[in-house]
Amino acid sequence: MNATIKLSTIATLPKDKISKEEAIEKMAFLVEKLTVLQNKLFAQQRYAVLIIIQGMDTSGKDNAIKHVFSGVNPAGCCVKSFKVPTTEETAHHFLWRISKECPRKGMIQIFNRSHYEDVLVPMIHKTLNKDLLKERYKEINAFERGLIKDNTILLKFYLHISQEEQIERLASRKTEEDKRWKYQQEDEQAVVLHKQYRKAYETIIAACSEAVPWTIIPADKKWYKNYRILQKIIEELERYAIHYPKIEL
Repeated sequence: MNATIKLSTIATLPKDKISKEEAIEKMAFLVEKLTVLQNKLFAQQRYAVLIIIQGMDTSGKDNAIKHVFSGVNPAGCCVKSFKVPTTEETAHHFLWRISKECPRKGMIQIFNRSHYEDVLVPMIHKTLNKDLLKERYKEINAFERGLIKDNTILLKFYLHISQEEQIERLASRKTEEDKRWKYQQEDEQAVVLHKQYRKAYETIIAACSEAVPWTIIPADKKWYKNYRILQKIIEELERYAIHYPKIEL
């Protein structure tokens, strides 16, 4: 296990000297770059891309997916949200429902929550002991290494939101009509347990960074969060030889 980080020492507000207007302008350019990269990825059929987005309730996972992938062709991109496991899913190994949703070559798959819920929730509610949790960490690391060996480009984002911003966003879900549908009673408990969730994520980030390190995204400002996620995705994809295949006519 890597050294545990302290999320309380990491900013939830923008660290870069960039204005909202500048970030939005740069995002438009980055969205175009991602569109081109996705076209090449889909045509080449060499790599798969798996993007994991984790974060506390109201940290902006849905919002990030909406804006970051606004220029992506739906034919080459899928989004999967992992909720509470069904009866069938709990009858299998915890990675069973995850592995069958991993992307095939040429595709971008986005996990809105992921296999990390299967260590996060048991940790918070104490339904698994520490030894079993450690076993799951090992299995997750091995699983992710296997994906990478099979030419899956894996990115993992933790959206880092402050408790104050979380409370404010939860309040808006109660009062704003376009957000009210998202409100659930369980959200109140998540805010109360903010420190426990933060501590759990510290453990997870330290334990499950062997295959791919986590990128911690300051999430108190939605525009900055979206900009940094998109910037990181482009940086990572450009490290690979993603290009149109050479076809002999």
